[in-house]
Amino acid sequence: MATRSPAPEKRPGFFAQLRSLFTFTKAEFGWLPWALIAIVVVGIALGVLVGFLIPPVAVWSVILWGLTGLMLGVLGAMILLTRLSTRAMFKKLDGMPGASGHVLSTSLGRSWVASDMPVGVNPKSQDAVYRVIGRGGVVLVAEGARGRLTRLVNDEKMKVQRVASGVPITILYVGHGEDDVEIAKLAKTIKSLSKKVDRTTMAAVVKRVDSVSQSVTSLPIPKGIDPMRARAPRPR
Repeated sequence: MATRSPAPEKRPGFFAQLRSLFTFTKAEFGWLPWALIAIVVVGIALGVLVGFLIPPVAVWSVILWGLTGLMLGVLGAMILLTRLSTRAMFKKLDGMPGASGHVLSTSLGRSWVASDMPVGVNPKSQDAVYRVIGRGGVVLVAEGARGRLTRLVNDEKMKVQRVASGVPITILYVGHGEDDVEIAKLAKTIKSLSKKVDRTTMAAVVKRVDSVSQSVTSLPIPKGIDPMRARAPRPR
């Protein structure tokens, strides 16, 4: 007798996700509840004020404008929540092994080929090098102490040069030192690189580089909610 396939895992609903996002963000910004309440109250107050200022003044007009202000206030509160949650996420990720891979795999979009798996790693120190390929060429993202990363970076750079000669290679070090890139600015920095290769060349580089790369055991990636995917609800 055939066994029934297990039921698909039920994903949390919108309000459950919103509650998790709020809890996650409040842990970093304790003043968050008061800020959200203030935005909603200001929205309602502005709506009511507009209702009194626009003639003819009527109860139903004030109520409608008040509801409009309420919806705008809620929308503004959601926008603030998502922006603060992004900042909270980067604070959590900063300095954690695997943080660069998490950002690269979730924040670059389709214009870049990236993975949360490092292409080079030091198991003892957890220093790692990640590779990203896009229209801006090849980007090597080094995570850890610069002194220990020299060999890992050079090894990966030689691999790329061997199979993709002429393609520009950019090396970024994640950290807070001079010439380092903060984890919060990593995706923005990569996206800002000027386009130097066409799509056909980019696809060829991806295949060539993958052919000489070996899979590396992933570092422990920080777990938790992903505020980057949060979306503010729109008023109906």
